[in-house]
Amino acid sequence: MIRQNSGTYKTTTVAGELVRAFVPSPLPPVPPIDMTSELNRIMEKALLACGRLDGISALLPDPTIFLYAYVRREAVLSSQIEGTQSSLSDLLLFEIKEAPGVPFDDVIEVSNYVAALNHGLERLASGFPLSNRLIREVHSKLMSRGRGADKLPGKFRKSQNWIGGTRPGNAHFVPPLPNMVQHCMSDLEIYIHNTNTPTLIKVALAHAQFETIHPFLDGNGRVGRLLIALMLYNDGVLNQPLLYLSLYLKQHREEYYRLLDVVRTDGNWEAWLSFALECIEQTASGAVDTADRLLKLFASDEQRIRSSELNIGSSLRVFSFLRERPIVNIDRLVKDLGISFPTASKAISVLNTLGVTRELTGKQRNRVYVYDKYLSILNEETHPMK
Repeated sequence: MIRQNSGTYKTTTVAGELVRAFVPSPLPPVPPIDMTSELNRIMEKALLACGRLDGISALLPDPTIFLYAYVRREAVLSSQIEGTQSSLSDLLLFEIKEAPGVPFDDVIEVSNYVAALNHGLERLASGFPLSNRLIREVHSKLMSRGRGADKLPGKFRKSQNWIGGTRPGNAHFVPPLPNMVQHCMSDLEIYIHNTNTPTLIKVALAHAQFETIHPFLDGNGRVGRLLIALMLYNDGVLNQPLLYLSLYLKQHREEYYRLLDVVRTDGNWEAWLSFALECIEQTASGAVDTADRLLKLFASDEQRIRSSELNIGSSLRVFSFLRERPIVNIDRLVKDLGISFPTASKAISVLNTLGVTRELTGKQRNRVYVYDKYLSILNEETHPMK
């Protein structure tokens, strides 16, 4: 549907140039979303896929078993959309203090994303409302170190930004004027708590609106994708926060940006909504497949360990730890499992001999071990963008 009132333009002067900044109309759209039979069909498929994902997560012996790796996979993918070259392996190595061979700022940005997402999820789990205050807190964590640390972490912008081009005067898109950001975000906060709109529709519309407002000087794309995960978790679509959309958005980046533009220029929310619901359905279905493959892998490898003559009690403890953190060193095992260095070394030696893990560095000291098949599954489609 083409709408005439998706927003208004405000003219201002920036660096001596006249600039037309776009101010989106408050959500929900007027006239309301035209829920065609096709849109309803896509939404039903998305809801069913989310239900299947919630069901398979309920089968996990430990509900947090995938969270550590899933959150980090999302951090890598979302940051790659913004141009970082860090991989999942780089991040996991960084977290055990093994410097990866990538630009330091890249892995810092991904590490910040993990901290931001975890902060948001923990705050929601404690009963804190999904609000502009929480969004600013998440942004503060995201921009706390590395590139962007000088871009007002945790604060809405006080100056004009733009998308594309070298300045507002030749930009592809100019978001609202700085003095309108707080008002636009207040309207968005009200909509986020709208109980009359199905969650999946609300998530899709809120994400597009946030990207149009572009309330921060930097980090808007990543915070906008974080907002999706926080809303899905906050509204109880999933009992465990295992649905992250950055892989699909990375794979369809041009269409993603084009449809955001269509919302702004034509008010065609239905086209954007169709894309967003398809994204949720495909991502949830993919997550179900990934979780199923991982559960089968874990069961097979555990059986191999149990039936081996080499098995010692500590090898199963180390294997259990690797199901959460697929890259480790001996020091990490000693610290987190409370076992001795010789015990950890013997256990990892058993897993290496059985082909469950392998050593990464080739060194005699400060060795690092990877649960290869697990990491390979997680690494699918996470290669940095060219």
